[in-house]
Amino acid sequence: MKKLSLYILTVILVVLTALSGCGKNEKTAQGGSAKEVDQTITANLGGEPYTLDPAFASDTTSYWVIDHLYEGLYSYDKNGKVVKGTASKVDVSEDGKTYTFTIRDDAKWSNGDAVTANDFEYSWKRVLNPKTAAYDPSSFYYIKGAEEYNTGKGSVDDVAIKAEDEKTLVVQLDTPIKFFPTVLQGHGFLPVNQQVVEADEKWAAEAEGIVSNGAYVVSAWKHNDEITLDKNKEHWNTKNIGLDSIKFKMIADATTEYQMFKSKELDLVKSIPSEAIDQEKSSDEYISSPSFSVYTYSFNVNEKPFTNKKIRQAFAYAIDRDAITKNVSKGGEKAAYGYVAYGAEAPSGKDFRDEVSDYYSFDADKAKKLLKEGLKEEGWSTLPEVTLKYNSEANHKKIAEALQEMFKENLGVETVLENQEWKTYIDSFKQKNFQIARMGWVGDFLDPYPVLNLYSTKSSSNFTNWSNTKYDKLLSDSLVEQDEAKRYELLHQAEELLMTEMPIIPIYFSSQNALVSKKVEGIRFDALTSPDLRFAKVTE
Repeated sequence: MKKLSLYILTVILVVLTALSGCGKNEKTAQGGSAKEVDQTITANLGGEPYTLDPAFASDTTSYWVIDHLYEGLYSYDKNGKVVKGTASKVDVSEDGKTYTFTIRDDAKWSNGDAVTANDFEYSWKRVLNPKTAAYDPSSFYYIKGAEEYNTGKGSVDDVAIKAEDEKTLVVQLDTPIKFFPTVLQGHGFLPVNQQVVEADEKWAAEAEGIVSNGAYVVSAWKHNDEITLDKNKEHWNTKNIGLDSIKFKMIADATTEYQMFKSKELDLVKSIPSEAIDQEKSSDEYISSPSFSVYTYSFNVNEKPFTNKKIRQAFAYAIDRDAITKNVSKGGEKAAYGYVAYGAEAPSGKDFRDEVSDYYSFDADKAKKLLKEGLKEEGWSTLPEVTLKYNSEANHKKIAEALQEMFKENLGVETVLENQEWKTYIDSFKQKNFQIARMGWVGDFLDPYPVLNLYSTKSSSNFTNWSNTKYDKLLSDSLVEQDEAKRYELLHQAEELLMTEMPIIPIYFSSQNALVSKKVEGIRFDALTSPDLRFAKVTE
């Protein structure tokens, strides 16, 4: 009897164990799953971030990490809608000049400190402080007293950014700006923790020093190899953040990155090698999305031979952009015959880009004619040596080689190619240590103004040394113009002037071509940012 009882008990235990195993490891008939899935994904940055201090970041590599570490007054929800972030309430005065932000009661730093209005006042004035030498102080110039302080003509006390108390931030503008809330989503407006920053000037150089207020914290950082982000349990919205960890590799070679995805070492590839795009387009892991960005080469107009406008124009006319998009990049990019990318809808209902004709074309004969005229104007019998710089990552080498061949064939000009890894390249570019160099720009929001304003004299993002008072006035007039149709006309005039003076050569309007593992869902792609991983989930 004991044996039988023991046998029955054993059978029951085996059955219960089997059922228990089904509950833990298999999807239920209702489509749910009790399985404990590791909520970690691995993506690739392409290189070492230039910095994880929002005040100094200028590149999409750094921004992709920063976007997951910090949160400004506004943020995006999982559908890409602009929503309040660290701010719980926003009040705007009747004249549109004064914004009053209330900071969330439950907003905290990753070390447990409360996020306060003073954190924003300190952070913004830190960017504006000329001694900081931050990347983009000019984006604050809408604020009363900001430009004067940043350019050494005013006092910090006159900057209209004030923490009235721990939870109330008041900002006054010089003039009402309809798109000011979208301006505040710029990376320079992200807060940093004052005590942390002032305690160690190298606080953002290693994982253990970084204190953040966004969805994630840096848990490990192996330089030039891998950076790991873990969910920030102090974040006010942490219960809605999907992934527990994000691992960012730093693989510069696009082919290696692609192979790692195919071997399941990566869950996301946001830049597919051109030779692999055609075969991946039919894959259910392939995602193509628009990007409000332009791929360019910048001239340093203080460096010969690009001190001459006609020579700059000659190089622009010598490029067959359609051949580059069809045969080299091959990712659905559009040849750029203007500067502002597709995506900004004008009052007419048309896209800003479609309202005007092309400003130039591929024309080898005209290119040669312009080069000859430019040489004559300068009194040169031969063109000074030209070095074209680009960064090593992704498909940039192939495009640089295509340009080199076009300049040789269509202008009779030999160019030297020089490549650098990303962090070194960014420093060279910021120091204006180039004649002609690769760069791409993404708009801060879907409007022509922030894109065109990159090349205003005041812009801290203008590394070409080009300056034009008429261009500056067109932009400043557009900023205060309340009639949208008239504002867009001023912006068209500004773009026409930019494309005539040609301090930059637009090559193509970018598109995003990504591969996402079938086990991952909820990654948000949009035209303005790198893939948003905050609400992603691993399903198997």
